[in-house]
Parts: sequence; structure tokens; C-alpha cells
Amino acid sequence: MAPTVPLAVLALVALVAPGLGVAPGLGVAPSCDYPAHRWCSSPDIAAACQVEGHCPSLPHPAAAPVELSLYYESLCPACREFLVMELFSTWLLLPDEMLNITLVPYGNAQERNVSGKWNFQCQHGPEECLGNMIEACLMHEAKNFSTYFPVIFCLESGSSVTKNLDAVGARPSCPSLGDIPVPLTAPRVPSARQCLQIYAPELDRGRIAACVQGDTGAALMHRNAQLTEALDPPHQYVPWIVVNGKHTDELQAQAQASLLGLVCRLYQGGKPEACGGSKAPKIPSGCRR
Repeated sequence: MAPTVPLAVLALVALVAPGLGVAPGLGVAPSCDYPAHRWCSSPDIAAACQVEGHCPSLPHPAAAPVELSLYYESLCPACREFLVMELFSTWLLLPDEMLNITLVPYGNAQERNVSGKWNFQCQHGPEECLGNMIEACLMHEAKNFSTYFPVIFCLESGSSVTKNLDAVGARPSCPSLGDIPVPLTAPRVPSARQCLQIYAPELDRGRIAACVQGDTGAALMHRNAQLTEALDPPHQYVPWIVVNGKHTDELQAQAQASLLGLVCRLYQGGKPEACGGSKAPKIPSGCRR
């Protein structure tokens, strides 16, 4: 069955046919060996068919965004470094339609059901569990990625992800493990209160606190546990990066070396100026299980 010719291409044929000597009904110019629906499919074909000047005016189907899922834990230095230095900066540089990001804070944690309630044990201690839950609750309450991601960036780029958590109503009984120094070049923002006030003042801190302290936060963490444990292949470390539904050692290495470069190579649509190149400093390899 012959491919359906879009109306825009038919309009192009009608526009250029007189100058190209296109035979009525054939849609093929004497100097062009390609059917009309392919005239603008590449610069070479457009040149061969003498339609370069007309192709830019045709509508182009939107390319699918690159899908990236980050499985991480809030206090892992390598996770924080990747999120701050690669993921956030790449997100800022690229248009929304080019990159779709999913964040799953859980990492190398373990869960168990005790008397009908989920308890969690995290690789870097109780403070990391609290940080994971705060970020999960923040995502749940904010809904919009462009609202919560800058707040998470702010928390992860500070000297302590969970410092001054009374600002969002965190349980005062949660033990503090102290500041975890991470050599970041981003400005230090030390408190959750400041992160919310600067990046998302419209969010209700009380609702985030209720989520952290109640059943909703535990349910969100349980869901993240299920998503993490369902990974194929199973994760061996964090950050664990999945690109377009796949994880390979090569994709992981490319993402950590230059996420911007990787996304620009994978995206099938028009490339923005930011895709001119990116060279990022080497970051820690990960926190193994």
C-alpha cells in the first residue's frame, strides 16, 4: 500500500510543480528520483529535488522526547553530583519537549512490613530515609516537574539535604548524621525552608509535612521501592540511569560523562544551540549495594 501523502506535501507539490516540470498526477520531477512525500526527508534529497527553499515552511512531526529515569538516594554523593552537575544543568539548557525526566528516590534502601506499616532502612542512615521521603512528598504535592525539580536541586546542592527540616515539619526525633560535604560548584543553600521560599513559595509546607509524617509518605516510598526492585537488569549501584527504557554500562557512562551530549545525540528532532557540545568534569562512579 502506498504511503499516505500529508496535505502539506501535496501543497508543496502544487507550489513547485510548474517550475520543476512535474507531470500532473505523478509527483516526480525529471531531476528527482524520489516520490513527493520524501522530498523534504533529508537535505540531500531536498537538494536533488530542488525544493530546499520550500522545505523549512512545512510543518514537521514532533520528535519523541528522550526519556530518562534516575534511581537515586538523597545522601549518596555520586547521586547528588549527577543530579546537580549533569541532570539539572541539562534540563535547564534544553527545551521541555526534548527531555522527559522521572526521579525515583529510594536507591539501595530496604523495606519491611511491620504490623501492617512499611519501615525503611537506608544506606546512609535514617537521615537519608527522611530525605528520600521529603523529596517523594514534594513531588507528590507539587505534581509539576518544573515546580519540584528546582527545589530538589536546591536541597541536593546544599551542604545537607535535610538541614532545618523543621521548616517543612519533619519529625524532630529523627537523628541527624551531620553535614555531608560534597564538592559542588553550585551555590550552597543550607535549608529546606529557603529552598521552598526561593523556588516554590506557592507550595504548602504543612501538606508536605503531613505527607512525610503520615501514611502517604510511606506509601510513596513503598511505590519507589517496587519501581526500583522491578528494574531489569537489577540495579547494582546508584545513581542508576535508565535512558529510553534501557540501562547499559555504556549508556550509564555516557550519561555521567556528558548527559547533554547524550541527549542531543539521541533526540531525533531539531537540535537547539545548546547541543553544540558539553564537556563535564568526571563525577564519582556510584554507591554500590
